[in-house]
Amino acid sequence: MHADESLLAPDEPAAFRVEREQGQSPFFLTCDHAGALVPRRLNSLGVSAQDLQRHIAWDIGAAAVATKLAARLDAFLILQTWSRLVIDCNRPPGSEQSIVQLSETTRIPGNESILPVEALAREREVFRPYHDRIRAELDRRKAQHRRTILIAVHSFTPCFHGTQRPWHVGLLYNRDPRLAGALLHALRADPDLVVGNNEPYSVSDSTDYTIPVYGEQRGLLHVGIEFRQDLIAEEAGQHEWSERLAHALLSAGAEIAT
Repeated sequence: MHADESLLAPDEPAAFRVEREQGQSPFFLTCDHAGALVPRRLNSLGVSAQDLQRHIAWDIGAAAVATKLAARLDAFLILQTWSRLVIDCNRPPGSEQSIVQLSETTRIPGNESILPVEALAREREVFRPYHDRIRAELDRRKAQHRRTILIAVHSFTPCFHGTQRPWHVGLLYNRDPRLAGALLHALRADPDLVVGNNEPYSVSDSTDYTIPVYGEQRGLLHVGIEFRQDLIAEEAGQHEWSERLAHALLSAGAEIAT
């Protein structure tokens, strides 16, 4: 591949799609791992069609919940189209986890001998357009003096390396725990819910991009929300959790505003 060659064909989807572009809510939703597509040029990265439907390729159920949540809140939502195996849009470009050669225990042959020019093409055509659109929207809202609350929507597997995960949902943050703390209080009011506090993951500058760059660096109220995938695999669960989170977010956002 040469530096001036395109990764994406003209008839392939754009790097992202936006829902509720004119949403009036202060909430601003991102879904970094919404899609599982791989550009034709990459020949499925040598990964089977079955594996491309697993969590290694995308956050199962996250896009559906994010879309319902955005509708419920009247919130701007941006969703990444391409699989995280092409390039992870929630990892700093050039980092070890940006373009992985091994995901969980699955080899990604198309990433094992990637040339620098090929990595740059993925960054240029997948990562950058998505994040450029986020920056443009956040800049616009700042110019309008609009309150913005960043919600990064993800999902996690019920079992990881043979260990069952007990959490129904996890709340993620790093330096600023305000919104996560308020949500934790709201959700734990239901004694049947197991809510993770920086579980099953936590946020850091080296392992994340969206929250450090947009939440922390811009000083926005923010939280990462991780849904357990078996709870949101079907529409009924997606509706239930979008409603539950909408109520909790509205309550938490109002609490912190006062």
